[in-house]
Amino acid sequence: MEIRDLQIFQAVAEHNSISKAAVNLNYVQSNVTARIQMLEKELGTKLFHRHKKGMVLTAEGKRLLTHSQKVLTEWAEIKNLFLDSENPSGTLTIGTVEIVSQLPYILSSYFTKFPNVDLSLKAGVTEELLTEVLHYQLEGAFITGPIQHHLLEQYPVFEEELTLVTNSPQFEKTQLVNQTLLVLNKGCGYRLKLENWLKAEGVSPRRVIEFSTLDMIIKSVTLGLGITAVPKSYIEQLSDYKNLYCHQIPEEFQTIVTLFIRKKDTYMTNSVKQLLNIILEKRNC
Repeated sequence: MEIRDLQIFQAVAEHNSISKAAVNLNYVQSNVTARIQMLEKELGTKLFHRHKKGMVLTAEGKRLLTHSQKVLTEWAEIKNLFLDSENPSGTLTIGTVEIVSQLPYILSSYFTKFPNVDLSLKAGVTEELLTEVLHYQLEGAFITGPIQHHLLEQYPVFEEELTLVTNSPQFEKTQLVNQTLLVLNKGCGYRLKLENWLKAEGVSPRRVIEFSTLDMIIKSVTLGLGITAVPKSYIEQLSDYKNLYCHQIPEEFQTIVTLFIRKKDTYMTNSVKQLLNIILEKRNC
């Protein structure tokens, strides 16, 4: 039994006529007759008394009509729930790197406009999030770019400046030699930029210490444990920290691009469409 069968049945019951129901539904009359016969066969009962003037519901037909009206009403509600692009609902699971300075503003606008969406965030490094999007574990993610991947769609969110962070107000490029790098796990875009810069300078770090959070990295920098590289906007928000200083990175390594990515072959839900609309709005502000 299909939803269409119930729609045909209800039309025949309403018009007491196969021919009138066919006209109303824009179906061929023989198709309506065949669907009613198939429905009766499937349910094992006659649904209509047939006579020269038309069709009249049997007792079982009246019983089915009551239930079919409920089913069709619920089906209409389900369609409206998922097809209402202006008021999406349901769940939306996305990932994000730890620092996305515009993310609070994006999420604030999204929650205000679409309170019926249950949005879940998963934090991680770029490489990890990219893999989870590719394996359908996330509907999308905010990552550090640029990237090149033929299976992914990417939408620019914003650009910002990467800065070298130390615990000294004076720092020269010559001091990079034998420094300890304080970084997030492999796959982090900031770490990759820093490592590429040092490689271009022919500098090998004395050691690399990995942390799970940026907060721990920044605290370690203030204590003189090593150096790191993070977006400058992040450091500017840390007024509570002392002994924290920013130093310019060469231009070819300093631009950080935040992208929103999603897998090309996945269905774009209304929840994702509206998130992309808000990202576009924020970019144009």
